Amino acid sequence: MPRLVGLRAVLVVLCVAASLAAATVGHGAEFVPGVTRPVVVGGDRDYPPYEYLDKNGQPAGFNVDLARAIGEVMGMRVEFRLGSWAEMRQALLDGEVDILEGMSFSEERAAEEVDFAPPSAVVNHAIFARKGERVARSLDDLAGKTVIVHRRGYMHDQLAARGYEKDLVLTDTPADGLRLLASGVGDFAVVAMLPGNYIIRDNKLDNIEVVARSVATLRYGFAVKKGNEALLARFSEGLAILRGTGQYEALYNKWLGVLEDRPLPWTTVARYAGAVGLPLLALLGGSMLWTHFLRKQVAQRTASLSQALDELSRNQRQLVQADKMAALGILVSGVAHEINNPNGLILLNIPILRKVHADVSRLLDGLREREGEFTLGGIAYTRMRQEIPKMLEEMQEGALRIKRIVNDLKDFARREEGAGKALIDVGDASRKAVRLVEATIRKHTDHFTADYEEDLPLVWGNSQRIEQVVVNLVLNACQALPDKSRGIAVTTRHDAARGLVVLCVRDEGSGIAPEHLPHLTDPFFTTKRDAGGTGLGLSVSAGIAKEHGGALVFESSPGQFTLACLELPVAKEESAA
Repeated sequence: MPRLVGLRAVLVVLCVAASLAAATVGHGAEFVPGVTRPVVVGGDRDYPPYEYLDKNGQPAGFNVDLARAIGEVMGMRVEFRLGSWAEMRQALLDGEVDILEGMSFSEERAAEEVDFAPPSAVVNHAIFARKGERVARSLDDLAGKTVIVHRRGYMHDQLAARGYEKDLVLTDTPADGLRLLASGVGDFAVVAMLPGNYIIRDNKLDNIEVVARSVATLRYGFAVKKGNEALLARFSEGLAILRGTGQYEALYNKWLGVLEDRPLPWTTVARYAGAVGLPLLALLGGSMLWTHFLRKQVAQRTASLSQALDELSRNQRQLVQADKMAALGILVSGVAHEINNPNGLILLNIPILRKVHADVSRLLDGLREREGEFTLGGIAYTRMRQEIPKMLEEMQEGALRIKRIVNDLKDFARREEGAGKALIDVGDASRKAVRLVEATIRKHTDHFTADYEEDLPLVWGNSQRIEQVVVNLVLNACQALPDKSRGIAVTTRHDAARGLVVLCVRDEGSGIAPEHLPHLTDPFFTTKRDAGGTGLGLSVSAGIAKEHGGALVFESSPGQFTLACLELPVAKEESAA
């Protein structure tokens, strides 16, 4: 599947390049975004965590990282221009920017001024007010009230269409609007839920609260000026590739997956702390007592027992590590159970709601024919009749995604041995993995080599799992290089004396400190936490190697090189039978 996605990306790029070349021949030389000049990507300067200027004045956020990743995978240069939303929206229409990295979908916008890519997120809008002053349940309750919205945003369009224009206070950014509300200006502010909570937290606007949640739920993603189909196709294809490789999910989890609308109730925290914390404390206390006992016994032994002491210490560390992993498995199982129960109810109830909607629609259609248009939830029935099935579909897709994430967590804690194994060529798996991360390799080094030994014996395993290990090793090597002048080499060979097929990735990077080498495959151990590392990549890779009867070994010299080798046993005849 990764190979097919890569081929599709190449075909799209070639087709777009051919059409652009034809346009250049027919109309004289012109500047083509992403080909003869960078693609200018516009966005809001203060719309965290989606897009904003950080404390150093640099573009940051989910949309910015996603646009960079798409540019990298599609071979496009991108540059960012962040300002007020009204300025950026007009800049797109005036041709000063090529694409907006985040815009809420509406039928009016799609019909009149922009074309949308497939959504990269879903945005929920909410009504904010000063604590204890006013209550609003829906947009209908805002009639006659002074409402703060940011200029030319989705809510500006919607409230103006309702006839509220004269009562609106317009600001350049949502942050400006919430600060005005906190200072006593206006009755309400309507802002997207996630940016609103983010701004309240970072600006310490403690006198503001949400009074109505999810008054509008909208698809959100890239948008180009109407008719710019070539650029839209490239970004849409890039987004599809990132979803296929898992890079989109990593960016989503980094920026959006850990943010919550409100903290967990203290009773829930206490329950989990009791269920998980007490056994861990007991385990820690037992380990400390056992360690103290061992030290006391060792102190009484003679020097002749030093070798036995070293062996005992090694066994002790392995036991503590095994206990940690067992505790992790218990935690994952408990959390998975707690999530699966309510998620199962969602998956069970959505089909029933679909049937109910189908039945009720017939009655409501008759009512509309008899009495004319009316509203549901503050939105015209004609539109809601189309939107409700989409909402139910998105809810089901979201619930299914939750189910897949939970299953992945369970797989990390407990994997099935031998599932989906066959005779595979390690060299072929390595070639596929290298092709998958080729763009990242080109970004980090000008000196990449691959030497695959011919006629390697086959190994018994899962090709996709081996590819995953190679991808992890190559990405780690890229991240270790200080500049593009340093090289990376991938090799495969047959170690006949030990009956192994060996795949090695060597980088000329910063190296690994000797004290860190024994811990490289420990879960959650990482020296790159500031750069977003989770410490699971090498742990998962070591687990895959162990599943295949092999091992992952490392050698490094700080400041010179790091060598990571995957060793797998050659398949025996009876294994293939």
